[in-house]
Amino acid sequence: MRKIRLLSVMDRMMVSDLLKTIFSVLAVLVIIIVSRNFIKILQMAVDGLISTEAIFGILGLKIILASASFLVPSVFVSVLMVLGRMYRDQEMSALSSAGAGVGRFYLAVFKAITPVVLLSIWLALYVSPWAADKVEQVIFEQKQSIGVRAIAEGKFSEYNQGNLIFYVESIGADNVMHDVFVQNKRGNDEGIVTAETAEVRIIDGALYIVFINGERVQGKAGEMDFIFETFGEYAMRLEASVGAKESEREGIETGVLLQTQNLDELRELYRRLSIPLSIIVLTVMAVPLAQVSPRSGVYGNLVTAFLIYFSFANFEKVSASWMVEGEISTWLGFWGVYMLASVFIVFLLVRLYGLAWVLMKLRGAAL
Repeated sequence: MRKIRLLSVMDRMMVSDLLKTIFSVLAVLVIIIVSRNFIKILQMAVDGLISTEAIFGILGLKIILASASFLVPSVFVSVLMVLGRMYRDQEMSALSSAGAGVGRFYLAVFKAITPVVLLSIWLALYVSPWAADKVEQVIFEQKQSIGVRAIAEGKFSEYNQGNLIFYVESIGADNVMHDVFVQNKRGNDEGIVTAETAEVRIIDGALYIVFINGERVQGKAGEMDFIFETFGEYAMRLEASVGAKESEREGIETGVLLQTQNLDELRELYRRLSIPLSIIVLTVMAVPLAQVSPRSGVYGNLVTAFLIYFSFANFEKVSASWMVEGEISTWLGFWGVYMLASVFIVFLLVRLYGLAWVLMKLRGAAL
């Protein structure tokens, strides 16, 4: 019985080169963008907006977000680079003389990018919203606890505009405070809490400091009416240093966006859906665009390709803005750029293979 091979020799060669180039280009782009974000994150840490422990957590989430955003240009540039090199080295001429046509080239290319498209769907629709929401949550919690992070061992520290005064003998590596003294003012009442240990916790979205194994005294200064009590655990809510967390569109789950009628949220949904769809459309465009003369330079059509990609990406943003402003319909706001891209792809194929070849292929597809 004859075995069916999913990958021929040509497929393996192109798939290997394409996947290596795609993830190499993606790594370079992500490193460049994340490096710029890392400087901003460090500045936030220097300004005291976030703790040093949160830096690498935020950085990791930013890498996920950047990877999803830059998969599209990575695939487009990689297909141009790999196919362009094959044209310059006359490998395409050798393959064509062996009977491989443009349809065979497309098949090999799409065998390579199919796992990338599936990865982009997973990143764009599920992982990126989770990462964006997680970044917002981490930064919000860090800003909420700005005053608490000012607590230092061996000295008095003020929080909540002086209404809370802390003294901590020592702070462990796990951020647990030992031998804690707190003076708490609420109107005319004053309270003193002493505890063996204390730690900061987020409970139901609010910031609390939880004292463990201590004593509490509450009353008015100058009066004999005081409350004395001992406790195993006592939680004191801290006033938030910033307002409530504002959920950004990037962090909304895709399932929620699929049911929305809000145009701003639809724009975010379309942005996510455009990532895998743009990879497919730009790959179809890149195959005829990659053809270069064997005597052409190292970069071939990359300059033209960059102009095409930036025009494509900018038109996506412009059409989405027009949709939100009500100047065009929602379907045209999403599909308009792909309709224009399809016309341009037909133009490239006609220029490369001739009108008769394109018409023949279209008739074959219609049958």
